[in-house]
Amino acid sequence: MTEDDLPDAPVTTACEAVAAVAEASRQWAAVTYSGRARVIHAIANALDTAAADLIATAQEETNLPEARLVGELKRTTFQLRLFADVVADGTFLDARIDRPDAKWPMGAPRPDLRRMLMPIGPVLVFAASNFPFAFSVAGGDTAAALAAGNAVLVKAHSGHPRLSNATAAVVRAAGRAAGAPENLLRVIHETENGVTALKDPRIRAASFTGSIRGGRALYDIANARPEPIPFYGELGSVNPVFVAPTAASRRASEIVDGFLGSITGSRGQLCTKPGLLLVPSASSMLAMLRDADVPNPTPMLNDRIQKGFEADLAALATHSGVSTLLENANNIATSPRTTLLHTTLDQVLAAPEALITEVFGPAGLIVTYSDPAEVREFARILAGQLTATIIAESDAASDITLAQDLLPILTEKAGRLLWNQWPTGVSVTYAQQHGGPYPATTAPTTTSVGTASITRFLRPVAFQNFPSTFLPDALNDGNPLGIPQIIDG
Repeated sequence: MTEDDLPDAPVTTACEAVAAVAEASRQWAAVTYSGRARVIHAIANALDTAAADLIATAQEETNLPEARLVGELKRTTFQLRLFADVVADGTFLDARIDRPDAKWPMGAPRPDLRRMLMPIGPVLVFAASNFPFAFSVAGGDTAAALAAGNAVLVKAHSGHPRLSNATAAVVRAAGRAAGAPENLLRVIHETENGVTALKDPRIRAASFTGSIRGGRALYDIANARPEPIPFYGELGSVNPVFVAPTAASRRASEIVDGFLGSITGSRGQLCTKPGLLLVPSASSMLAMLRDADVPNPTPMLNDRIQKGFEADLAALATHSGVSTLLENANNIATSPRTTLLHTTLDQVLAAPEALITEVFGPAGLIVTYSDPAEVREFARILAGQLTATIIAESDAASDITLAQDLLPILTEKAGRLLWNQWPTGVSVTYAQQHGGPYPATTAPTTTSVGTASITRFLRPVAFQNFPSTFLPDALNDGNPLGIPQIIDG
């Protein structure tokens, strides 16, 4: 699969694609913020117009149901429009003006300093398999990079190549009609081309959503370049859920239903799936989960994910300290049924590397505990996570104590903490955080979802003592753009 499948694509090699995107990035950075917002809105509108054809292609390539794809495309176009509005508002520029101060208390006069965030340059996006719209060609990373003022080169995922090309064609045509540079977005295929592009000195930042193994390999390449670049990788997470004793007693059925819904949604093929549930050993939830009704099995996204699920589940299920709680009655190699495994917290503490592991698909590990002190010990040994959830009663002393003990530990371990909710819904909004310490992500100070994600593809530039005629409009005293400015603090 090459770019020849795009009717308007004159380039075919990774090198040529990078060159085209690099030139487009310089042109795009010079477009006004209102013009940039207008183009992004046009792209969103065009994707909505093409929804029927795009969704049909996605169904053919991914095994995802129509309803899921309709919702995902809606999320994608909403995200583009939200980011366009942020661009028009100008807050994302973080414009700061410090006027000269001869009596600045540091002991020396303060010069005229003006600082703002500016486009970082051409961005390489490695698309995800499990979200063919929202984390793919026109997904969150692309939206953030475009909003920041950078052109984008997408390395399409092999799980949906035709959809990737079709989406790119819609984006390119809409952008061109709205006045964007010809090569605002390009698509390449194959792992080798992605690596070639990542090594190209014209690429200034890269993003990735996928496995720890693949993401770490690309991260190392990005950092081994003669001039290393930012690499924003979302890699893996078990997203532990801690159920406190009183909550387990009062709301056992509700918690079981919520957990099953969260791990079976999209066949468990979500990076925020709660793969590990800690419950008191005396709780009735274990029996409820053993007898639970789960959705009928359906195929996974593609053969590669299917095989990975089989291997990871087998490694976890055959560990000496693990037993099968919910039997896998059908052939796992065709359409795997939801599988629930059980172990004790003692076993996890004895072999954390083997048992605290992501199984990407419809499976979960139930961990029973008898001593809340050991729950805190478990939290301390966790690696970085996207999310961590506490299910507790706010009027029960035992639950309050456990939550108070866990919260400072989990704050260090995860990017998003949840109270009595499930982590699989990731709202696209202003305050969202989708990222965490390694190996959840390679850049724990950033998010890949929400408007704050735009800052990943910007870099700060300060102008000292420049005449106003040379300054960007965002830093001029007259504030011709009418954007927020921080003046003298």
